This record gives sequence, C-alpha cells and structure tokens, in this order.
Amino acid sequence: MSPIDFLTDLLNPDLAFLAKALAVAVMSSIVCGVVGSYVVLRGMAFIGDAVAHAVFPGLAVAFVVSGDLVLGGTVAGLLTAVLVALFSQNRRLKEDSIIGVLFVAAFALGVVVISQAPGYAGSLQQFLFGSIAGVPDRDLYVVAGVGGLVLVVMFAFHKEFVAISLDRESARAMGLRVFWFDLVLYVLVALAVVISVQTIGNILVLALLVTPAATARLLTDRLAVMMVLAPIIGGGAALFGLYLSWSWDLPTGGVIVLLLTAVFLLAWFGAPRHGLIAQSRLRARRRRALGPDEPGPVTDSALSRPTGSPPSPPTTPPSNTTTGWPTPSLDPPPGVEGGADRRSGEAEAGQQAVGELGPGAGGDGGFDPVLVGRADQFD
Repeated sequence: MSPIDFLTDLLNPDLAFLAKALAVAVMSSIVCGVVGSYVVLRGMAFIGDAVAHAVFPGLAVAFVVSGDLVLGGTVAGLLTAVLVALFSQNRRLKEDSIIGVLFVAAFALGVVVISQAPGYAGSLQQFLFGSIAGVPDRDLYVVAGVGGLVLVVMFAFHKEFVAISLDRESARAMGLRVFWFDLVLYVLVALAVVISVQTIGNILVLALLVTPAATARLLTDRLAVMMVLAPIIGGGAALFGLYLSWSWDLPTGGVIVLLLTAVFLLAWFGAPRHGLIAQSRLRARRRRALGPDEPGPVTDSALSRPTGSPPSPPTTPPSNTTTGWPTPSLDPPPGVEGGADRRSGEAEAGQQAVGELGPGAGGDGGFDPVLVGRADQFD
C-alpha cells in the first residue's frame, strides 16, 4: 500500500476507527515521551513496567462489568502507585523488591478476573497486545483530556521532579516533600500507561514509555531538548507503525515497538556525541594526540653529569649585590603556608562559595537554584 492509499483510508468515513487509532497513538506517544524523560532520568524503568502491569486488573474489572476502561485502569494504577510509595518507606526492603511483588500480584489478579468474562481468549489478547479497532469515540476525548492533564502537572512541578531525580537527599534537605512528589510521579506514569494500553497493549506499553526517551538521551545532553525529541520519536514511530501494520496486516503494537527499537539502535551506534562510532573516534583521536607510550626526554641534570662527578650544589636564594646578604622573599618558606592568613583566605573563599550557591546551600531549608538549574544541563 502506498502512502497515498493510506492517507485515503484515513479520510474514509467507513474506516473511521483507523483515524481514531492514529490520534490515540500519537497522543499517547507525546504523553509517554514527556513522562518517560523523567523515568529515564531517574532510572525507574522497572517502576514503569510495574505500573503497566498493575493497571491490568482495573482494565479487566472494567471490561467484565462493561465499565469505562480508562477509569478502571486509572483506579488500579493509582492504588498500586500508593502501595509502592507506602511500602518503599520500609528501609528493610528495597524499592525494586516491593515493585516486583506488587506488579506480579496485580497482573495475576487481572488474569483471574478476565478469565471470568465470555470470550476470554480474545479479550486477553486485546488487552495484552492492543487493538486499533477497539477505540470508541468517547475514549478519544478521554485520552485527550487525561493526556493534557498529565502534561500540565508535569510542567507545573518540573523543577521539583528534576531536583529529586538528580539528588534525593539534597532535595529532602532543601525542604521538598520527596514522598509526595514520588507519589505524584507514579500516578502520572500510571495515567500515561492507561491511555496507551488500547493502542499498543499492556505488555508493550513500556517500550512507548522508555525507548523514545532513552533514544533522545543519546542524542542530547539537555533535558528540555530531550523532552521535545522523545515525543517526536514516539509520534513518528506510531504514525509509520500504523501505516506498516495496516498495509501488511501486522499487529500495530509490535510494529511500533520494533520501529522504536530500530531508531534506538541507530542512535546507539550513530549519535553525534554519545554513539558508539563517535566514542570510538574520540578514543582514537586521544590516543593519537598522546602518542606512543615512550619515555619522555631526560632533563634531570644528575643523569646528564659524567659518571663520578660530584652533584650540583643546592640552589641558593639570590643575593643582594650591595650587602651580599640573601634578598628577602615575601613568599612563606617551603612547608609553612602561613597559618592565620591561609585560614582567613579559606574562610573568605567558603563564604563566597556559599553566597554563589544561594539560600539553599546554607542549610536554611531554602530552594537551591544551583541544583535545580541542572534541569536543563546534565550529563
């Protein structure tokens, strides 16, 4: 099928589900790209996977009772996010252990619930792998509304999310309520997953959340640019994935994920600064600049003396030609660094550094602009 034929089908009223599927896929990609930037920055891909599985029982219950799928998935995702945040406060167990227990239990509960519905096999396949024909008109508006709400909250708490992502302990020392912001981020991840499940499926939705952001991370060092590139990569993969799946009768979710993976591999090898090829060239240039590992020229006068000759006399301070006495020096003798003056200079340097760091650096609980300023510039 040519792109012109695909565009004709998109505009065909008899194939309205195709246009709705494209709209949901693009909107989901945009939301997941922005949310996924924080997920990748914090290294919480496992949490995204847990939330993706945790929404499954809510979707299953909503399907069995003929309720709203988005609402059911949202409730299940919120409940799981709250449980993860609460149980993670126990320092005896790490966060990943809590997540592993909860998301497996939630997924098993979803399988048990969906098995009670008529047409069990077909319903399970639709939830796990998505269906472009299963997007009703009302869900189109729900996805748009929920996606817009997620983006608004994300940008409203952007600085706080970045501060917590870069250094949790420093953010807590600055007075940020880390627990509540963690909870808000978990909820936003759950909402992004819920609005993406119908198009790409419950199993593959993690790729839409992580892969575009990880690809953008290889292409830029700035968070703002990363949050723009990730939705573009995800939206482009959704568009071309839907085109290929419609042309060749392939699963939409699988094709979208494969395209995202292909783009990630291209960035992994060919990114201008952080790609494998660029890093190899950089290492090669450094080796050429350093040259072969050969000993440098011998400059020690002792080694250049003839064998058996006496050592050179020690260097003496320059003498005053008038009196013959050594010229006084303003520098302290070797090993003596001027105790009082040195301590005074260090104190002034410390006060200057604290002044440059802002009110948060002095321990008064204020907001540290230097730490938060790393939002747009991180490595």
